[in-house]
Amino acid sequence: MKILIVEDEKDLVDVTCKYLKKEDFVCEFAYNFFDAEDKLITYNYDIVILDINLPDGSGMDLLKIIKKQSPSTGVLIVSARNSLDDKLKGLDLGADDYITKPFHLAELNSRVKSLIRRQKFKGQDSITFHEIEIDPTAKTVKVNQEAIELTRKEYNLLLYFITNKDRVLTKESIAEHLWGDSIDMADNFDFIYTHMRNLRRKLKKKGATDYLQTIYGLGYKFGD
Repeated sequence: MKILIVEDEKDLVDVTCKYLKKEDFVCEFAYNFFDAEDKLITYNYDIVILDINLPDGSGMDLLKIIKKQSPSTGVLIVSARNSLDDKLKGLDLGADDYITKPFHLAELNSRVKSLIRRQKFKGQDSITFHEIEIDPTAKTVKVNQEAIELTRKEYNLLLYFITNKDRVLTKESIAEHLWGDSIDMADNFDFIYTHMRNLRRKLKKKGATDYLQTIYGLGYKFGD
């Protein structure tokens, strides 16, 4: 899962990113309104952790942009103000949750995971697609009730496909979602083939149907 942190306190960004990366999130950041707007227009995110007060603009205006172009993106507002008016305004504009500074990173992590369950997993603790079952909390996968061993990238690749089933995903979007914005510097995306081939092989070995379709000239689609 990919997260964008929009926050002008660099020390807070550093510790938050470090914590969330340990929880296996791909974490990007922006220190101001301009950079955040640019990233939001260019890339897709599962969750945006959004500070209301930015040096060059309002987080509330960014919230409007997020909800207009990507309604399924979860937004967690962060603010130093413990103001009911700010909270209500943010929620009215489409924010999904609200946390005030200072906060414990463990609480932030719990709220992010809760948002993902609501946004991506329809409130359920596990995701099931026919014979494949994923437990996002334990980061485990079963095929026909039998556990399957996957690498971290293979697990994240499968999770990305299943949460976007029946959608055509380009190689670029897959690489960017799993490796972050820095993947733009890559000369090619041949490494994706290796991960996909290994994931396919492991799933088929456990008796799973091959749901991964190649859409010529476009990318890949996971589904029936």
